[in-house]
Amino acid sequence: MPTRTVVHLLRHGEVYNPAGVLYGRMPGYSLSERGRQQALTVAETLAGHDLVHVVASPLERAQQTAAPIAGAHRLDIATDERLIEAGNEFEGLRVAVGDGALREPKHWPKLRDPFLPSWGEPYLEIAHRMLGAITRARAAAEGHEALCVSHQLPVWTARRFLEGKRLWHDPRRRQCSLASLTSLVFADEQLVDIVYSEPAGSTDPSVTGA
Repeated sequence: MPTRTVVHLLRHGEVYNPAGVLYGRMPGYSLSERGRQQALTVAETLAGHDLVHVVASPLERAQQTAAPIAGAHRLDIATDERLIEAGNEFEGLRVAVGDGALREPKHWPKLRDPFLPSWGEPYLEIAHRMLGAITRARAAAEGHEALCVSHQLPVWTARRFLEGKRLWHDPRRRQCSLASLTSLVFADEQLVDIVYSEPAGSTDPSVTGA
C-alpha cells in the first residue's frame, strides 16, 4: 500500500492593519485579536490530526498563526523562507481599486503585464519555491501530516500550479480565506487530492492587507 502523507497549507489569520496598506514582507505586522482567535480555532480543528511537522514563513503573522498549533502538538516551529509572502513593488501603499497608489500615473508602468505580474515576484517563481517547501515538508512528515503556514498569494499560486491551471488570475476569485486550509494529500510522492476548508469561516479575498 502507498504511504499516505498530508501537507496542509494554512493561510495566516487576520492582521492588525488600520491604514489598509499592502504590507507584503514589511516587518511589524502582527495578528489582530480576531487573527489570534482564528489561529486558536485552527489549532482546535487540527487537535486530533497526526501532525508531526510545523513550518512557517518567517513573517510575524505566519509565526504567530503557527504557534498555538505547534504548541498543541508539542512541536517546534521550523522556518522556511520559501513560504514567505510574494514580493510586491506596491508594498507599504494603499492599492484598492480607485484609491491610493493606483490613481498615480507614476505607478502605472508597473501594471504593464498582469500575466507575469510586472509589479512583483513572477507567479512561476512563487509556484516553484512553494513546491520546494511543500516537498521538504512532505518528506519530513512522511506517513503523517505536516503544516505549512504561508500567505494568500503563495498558497493560491501553488494550488493553481498543482491543478494545472494558468497562474494569472482574478484576485477577487481566490479561494483562500484567512486561516483557511488547503490540504494536499499524497500517496507516496504522488499528489492524489486537494481538499479546501475554512475552519475560521470565509473572508473577502480582495480586502487589502488581510
